[in-house]
Amino acid sequence: MTITATTASIIQTDSIDVYYDDFKALKNIQLNIKEKSVTALIGPSGCGKSTFLRTLNRMNDLISGFRVEGNIFIKDQNIYDPKMDVVDLRKRVGMVFQRANPFPMSIYDNVAYGPRIHGIKHKLTLDEIVEKSLKAAALWDEVKDRLNTSAMGLSGGQQQRLVIARVLAIQPEIILMDEPASALDPISTSKIEQLILELKEKYTIVIVTHSMQQAARVSDETAFFLNGEVIEFDETNVIFTNPKEQQTEDYITGRFG
Repeated sequence: MTITATTASIIQTDSIDVYYDDFKALKNIQLNIKEKSVTALIGPSGCGKSTFLRTLNRMNDLISGFRVEGNIFIKDQNIYDPKMDVVDLRKRVGMVFQRANPFPMSIYDNVAYGPRIHGIKHKLTLDEIVEKSLKAAALWDEVKDRLNTSAMGLSGGQQQRLVIARVLAIQPEIILMDEPASALDPISTSKIEQLILELKEKYTIVIVTHSMQQAARVSDETAFFLNGEVIEFDETNVIFTNPKEQQTEDYITGRFG
């Protein structure tokens, strides 16, 4: 395993092992993820990428038989500490899934949902949050005249950007993205990728992707997962042009995966 140390890390994982009942899904994961950067997780299906991603906001806690050993620190706070407020954690660490999952309500109410849950009721404040979040998600100009119409009427790409706006509305520090463009057409994918590059100015982004081309286009650092282990973690240009591990090279060049 080759790990290159990073500076200014916002996420630090210390010897993470993950089990689902007796199956060991992750083995000794040690990654430091830089603040305000894009980190891509690549590797073949079933290698542990999404499992690792979901450890970062404790989504795996909802799965029967899940158990984690080791520690994950976000800004020096151990997120698996028994005293950790998981609701607060998921506010700080937002999640965008593979398929857009807008709520069956208006565009406005989708974005305002999170702030309302966290106690914001004032209409003008909500209006400001909705507009700011939709602008940040590069969707405002397309929907500003139909905010009160159903989100289900948006295209797939628009729905995914709406979901991103919904995440931004609760002001996270970190955004997790699990194959956010895999169900989208090339034009919508391009818009999502451009959005990722813009968002890293303010947010830390960790993205799982099956597309090595996408990882090369949007990420600063890349971790290559295989059979539940991190084989190599380095700057993206190094991973794709001069990997240190033979397994990484074999995957990058298409010999397996």
